Amino acid sequence: FLTLTVSIDYMRDADQLWCSARKTYEDPNTNYLFVPKEVYKIKDSSMNKIKEDMKKHNLSKRSEKDAEIWVRLSTTFYKKWKGDPYNLFKKFNWDAELIKEELIEFKYDYPYLRGFKIAPLWLRMLRDIAGLENLKNLEKICIPVDVHIARASNFLGVIKNDDGSILKDDDELPKCYDKIRKAWFESVKGLNINGKEIIALDMDEPLWLLSRYGCSKINKENSKKLCSDCVVKDLCRKVKNY
Repeated sequence: FLTLTVSIDYMRDADQLWCSARKTYEDPNTNYLFVPKEVYKIKDSSMNKIKEDMKKHNLSKRSEKDAEIWVRLSTTFYKKWKGDPYNLFKKFNWDAELIKEELIEFKYDYPYLRGFKIAPLWLRMLRDIAGLENLKNLEKICIPVDVHIARASNFLGVIKNDDGSILKDDDELPKCYDKIRKAWFESVKGLNINGKEIIALDMDEPLWLLSRYGCSKINKENSKKLCSDCVVKDLCRKVKNY
């Protein structure tokens, strides 16, 4: 469920995507989409059925592309890993770095799952949501950067213009994604909370939520109140500009 759904988590509203995925999974007529063997069996004869079933609960927004990603990943997990992601994890001894290398080396087999955003997001979700606590070397994985991570990082001063000011246009953010990955990867080294080592992936969810429900609403009605109530307002360069 996590592996296939996260593979189409691009240019989407995350809440809507996961809500649609749950509805698709709970529907007995579309549940087969989460069984790689079943998708593989019908992909050649019933590709249109797969496309239509992915649209039934709005699981797919880009019918052709999403279905292609879904089918190729299902095929890979069925033929290479007997339909079970656990076999992939076991093969590489639960080593997140080696798992990511597998995705990159055989990039055709893992469309989008191998990406700079989705691969680390998937690994974090496996730990935090699926509860795979035996995944190791996660500290070697960079934070998954999207517009929300970039926006929060911008307001917090992690990236800045040459004159030290924040970037004012979201269109400028993508050029800084690599800098953001490196900044968070380096900045958490040696930090811990209550004896737990902090890694870059730990910053993903709080930064994403900060932007989604805070930074993204700046410059709209009541944004000054939103900033004044923010728990990290003392660190925020945007607040200081008000």
